[in-house]
Amino acid sequence: MTPNELSEALSAALASAVADGTLALPADAVPASVHVERPRQREHGDWATNVALQLAKKAGVAPRVLAEDLAQRLAAHPGIKSVDIAGPGFLNITLDAAAAGELARTILAQGATYGNNDSEAGTRINLEFVSANPTGPIHIGGVRWAAVGDSLARVLQASGAVVEREYYFNDHGAQIDRFARSLLARAKGQDAPEDGYGGQYISDIAEAVIADAIAAGDPDPRTLPDDEAQEVFRARGVERMFDEIRAALHDFGVDFDVYFHEDSLHESGAVERAVQRLREGGHVFEADGATWLRTTDFGDDKDRVIIKSDGEAAYIAGDIAYYLDKRERGFDDVIIMLGADHHGYVSRMMAVCAAFGDEPGKNLQILIGQMVNLVKDGQPVRMSKRAGTVVTLEDLVDAVGVDAARYSLARSSTDSSIDLDLDLLSKATNENPVFYVQYAHARTANVARNAEAHGVSRFREDGSEAFDPSLLTHETESILLGALTEFPRVVGQAAELREPHRVARYLEALAGDYHSWYHECRVTPLGDEEVTDVHRTRLWLNDATRQVLANGLGLLGVSAPERM
Repeated sequence: MTPNELSEALSAALASAVADGTLALPADAVPASVHVERPRQREHGDWATNVALQLAKKAGVAPRVLAEDLAQRLAAHPGIKSVDIAGPGFLNITLDAAAAGELARTILAQGATYGNNDSEAGTRINLEFVSANPTGPIHIGGVRWAAVGDSLARVLQASGAVVEREYYFNDHGAQIDRFARSLLARAKGQDAPEDGYGGQYISDIAEAVIADAIAAGDPDPRTLPDDEAQEVFRARGVERMFDEIRAALHDFGVDFDVYFHEDSLHESGAVERAVQRLREGGHVFEADGATWLRTTDFGDDKDRVIIKSDGEAAYIAGDIAYYLDKRERGFDDVIIMLGADHHGYVSRMMAVCAAFGDEPGKNLQILIGQMVNLVKDGQPVRMSKRAGTVVTLEDLVDAVGVDAARYSLARSSTDSSIDLDLDLLSKATNENPVFYVQYAHARTANVARNAEAHGVSRFREDGSEAFDPSLLTHETESILLGALTEFPRVVGQAAELREPHRVARYLEALAGDYHSWYHECRVTPLGDEEVTDVHRTRLWLNDATRQVLANGLGLLGVSAPERM
């Protein structure tokens, strides 16, 4: 029996109590879905609900009286072994072994779709993440967003949302000028400008720009006047840098549906249109020769200049136009992932959202991620893009591999800074969380191979299912089935809260439950022992666990190896 089936049984019991007059509630007050959850203490049963406490006051009865009535009605339901009442009216429900064990068949029938839910169904979401400036390789902070953002997209899609992954290509502004001047200086054998960029990658790109220009039949940019040469290095250098960024992300398993160019907002007139829209709403005013947005009306700490006194658009003007552009493209929710240094950006953009008549926190959601610190040999690994000691995406992957990098970055809440121990992530031990989960999956595959070698199959020779869920009676089997039942709820909650790390933490707990079961319950017979339906049914449970581990790892963009 799945949580949804139990929820439906509870709703049916409530409806029955209303129909026979036991419960004085209008029929439309009976919830279509009753929330059930796993008790914290295993001895309290398989599932618990506080629905009696929620409805008792409306019905004019004591919660425990309502709970007792519901317990009697539920006890007669097929698949429910017992219903106990705790405290003022909590219901603790225990399923019989067969009802609980049926989940193994359900998981294998649903396959790769088990865990999918409809909590975000009908929602179109624009998810913007990484969006690193094309002035250097992606550093470790951006790598965290690559792992978390792509995992969040997968979780949202598994929950029914239509998700478009978007990369905001910052090709407009002073940082691009500094980048171009840095390339030109390095090409001429000079030191980088004081406010420029350093590092070996600047030399590599400068050399590539020169080679590209000559290969295209254009003059060596070093022979051009500085202003012309700088434009060549700007155009070709940014393109070359962005190609490297896109290739690195692809190798990391992250691809985007849209690469949006910031410059297009200014060239297309989108900024002017957005400002005019806000002006028509009465939210724009002129002062000190500049154009301002009255964001204090919507909770910001001060009003914001959107067009400076020299007529140039302020940086926020592009952000305003970009948000409006996304909404006009038909997205219900706009999610933006940003680093900790953008914390002050939140209130002003929520004010912009409200000024357009949208709902802050719903139509616009901004997720702020904290710092990532790398540790090797017990010492912090330092980074500085301008000093040239940047730790890049490629550096991290070279050190620990794609799977360990993605998993370790996605397994922690973005609200917390994290320390990645490169030595630990390189170890094939249970201390390494990604190894621990992947090893559980590889173990399920090994059990399946051994089962086949010993003549244990999920099907009998006549092709019929050799599955008797009532045989799954060992305590570790009950615990493992309970964990497997939780997967759809965890995925839905991860989507609702925008927290894909919940999937990783779930997988680690599931792996632990599986390892415990593996040590207690054999799938293959010992010695001359005959193969029985106990062995065959346990193979169903083993393979169901394998499926859920693979599904969960897939949501994190991490492989599920068959052997380790």
